[in-house]
Amino acid sequence: MRTPPTEQHSIEFCRGLLAGRVPEEAITFCAYLLPERAAVWWAHECLSHLTDLFDESDHELLALVRDWVGEPDSPRHRAAVSTAAATPPTTPVGWIALAAGWRDNGSARAATMASASQPFPAAHAVNAGILAGLARVALADRFSVLSAFVEMGIQMAEIEALRQSADAY
Repeated sequence: MRTPPTEQHSIEFCRGLLAGRVPEEAITFCAYLLPERAAVWWAHECLSHLTDLFDESDHELLALVRDWVGEPDSPRHRAAVSTAAATPPTTPVGWIALAAGWRDNGSARAATMASASQPFPAAHAVNAGILAGLARVALADRFSVLSAFVEMGIQMAEIEALRQSADAY
């Protein structure tokens, strides 16, 4: 992102990015704004709206990510996501599987990075996956799809904020 931070509330800032010169920065901001598991779910939901642009193996990866988000502590789901995340991402959904693997105790990170000592947040892979998915959308539809994805991310951020304040009590 090249837009400098402001004193605005994060949701207002994100909407400003969407209305700005490079609206894709709003996707990047949401990817880093959301907690990692929520960001992976957001990416799953975004890419689920683009399934007609993906092949059967991507549909299988989306199902793996969905199952992992629903039960991240399940050994079966963890193993499936780790296996999927160990494969270099070549599609938008591959990036999301990698994000889930990175989020899931770093096992995929160690397998895919030259130096496991350098942190590589799941948000990076979420951002890459969603933007790569958007690149497959027809140019005439791209901004409306991008806007819908950002609004979905904002809604998730608002829900997460409510959840955190409820947990504080």
